[in-house]
Amino acid sequence: MIKMKTKLLALCLLAIGTGHAKDINNNYTQTRQYYSQLISAPTPNTAELGLLMNMLPKGADLHHHYSGAIYAETYLEWVGRQKFCIYSEDNAALNAQKFHINTSPAEASSKICLSADATRQNNAFYRELLQKWSDKDFSNHSHDQPAPDQNFFNTFFYFMPVASYAMHEGFQSLKERALAENVQYLETMVDLAPGISNKELDEKMNQLVQNPQDAEAIFARYADFMAQDTTSQQQISAYIKTMEDAAKGIDSSDFKLRVQAYVLRNLSPSLVFSQMYSAFAADKASDLIVAVNIVGPENEHVAMHDYDLHMQMFKFFKKRYPDSKLALHAGELALGMVPPEGLKNHINDAVQIAGANRIGHGIDIIHEKNADLLLKKLKEKDIAVEVNLTSNEFILGVKNEAHPVQVYRRHGVPFVISSDDPGVSRNNLSGEYLLYASRYKPSYDELKNTAMNSIRYSFLGKAEKATEIQALKQRFDEFEAKVAKMIK
Repeated sequence: MIKMKTKLLALCLLAIGTGHAKDINNNYTQTRQYYSQLISAPTPNTAELGLLMNMLPKGADLHHHYSGAIYAETYLEWVGRQKFCIYSEDNAALNAQKFHINTSPAEASSKICLSADATRQNNAFYRELLQKWSDKDFSNHSHDQPAPDQNFFNTFFYFMPVASYAMHEGFQSLKERALAENVQYLETMVDLAPGISNKELDEKMNQLVQNPQDAEAIFARYADFMAQDTTSQQQISAYIKTMEDAAKGIDSSDFKLRVQAYVLRNLSPSLVFSQMYSAFAADKASDLIVAVNIVGPENEHVAMHDYDLHMQMFKFFKKRYPDSKLALHAGELALGMVPPEGLKNHINDAVQIAGANRIGHGIDIIHEKNADLLLKKLKEKDIAVEVNLTSNEFILGVKNEAHPVQVYRRHGVPFVISSDDPGVSRNNLSGEYLLYASRYKPSYDELKNTAMNSIRYSFLGKAEKATEIQALKQRFDEFEAKVAKMIK
């Protein structure tokens, strides 16, 4: 009798399991068909598609700048809390520049320096400020404006004085925004790694631009100096502590945050190198920091002139820190921004010399020397490209069929969809997926795989990655069940 009951129970459980699996498969089929209908027309149904992309589990955002992700409205709130003010006009005598922050509370009552409250109450000035501190309204009406790339990078100089204020609160707001659009992991570039100057080594390092054959010996000497320098080590420790303190309590069962340390490519060779040392050392010392990156306008003179030298620096440090991961901005260039020869090697050198594990942007791939072989190499080495559709369109003017995401798809190069600077661009990751789906019409399976790639190519540890992939699969089951119910 007991055996009979056990057998019946097993059959019941099997039937329940089979029914559940059937429901999951039906939900998947209905979601796939619904999505296909939305993108099948010559002009996709972007309203319904937008709803779907907001609901879609997107896994991770892997190319993300913290300071560029905070909205201008939040920065203005932080200006108010610190009792700073914002110049409402230029004044050479006061060294005042319109829309810039004055960090002296004593001057907040000045006629030309407005408090946060006064800024909000002055509607015309407030609207102008939002346009200066972000890309808001840049393209929707005629007005005096700089070039798009200049407008984009200029925004950071306006809000920089408050960008590091209330970092924990900033992380918390990014977490809430991520969860609201079904994102479970964020890998963000938060702060510039500290650098130092040593006069003797500065001179030798700066000479490497003309005499790169001496690089290895000078790199070793400078790195050894920093390893023994008390000030350098204290700065690195403080850098780590700042980010770890800000990140306390952010991780939860449904969200993870990790950080990339970065260097600025538009500085002198000695400063770039010292920042790079700090970034690699911090990456090794902190579990929160998972990679090293290099940022800044790639088309500026120093960035172009010293690019080869920077790649040699990365190669040197990868030998000393073989476990460190690199997610390098490379190929954020378009024809006409620089002479044609400037488009021939940045992605290749980031991969072949520096040892990049992921490539940020990768727009100039079609102009690279031996691009066909490079595409093959990216596929073979399983190096993912971080695709940022909104910023590529705004900064570089590259969009629609001109965007190389089509090339990467054709050649089987892995890629992820990311947001870059959503606060500056006034966008979010759901908006990026909407552009991806409506412009390039990937199948539902490809769309789903793109989201999965964001976890696969993250720099989480092996065990954490496996956990997050399972969580993402569960989110897709729940998403497809919701969609199936919604479209009945």
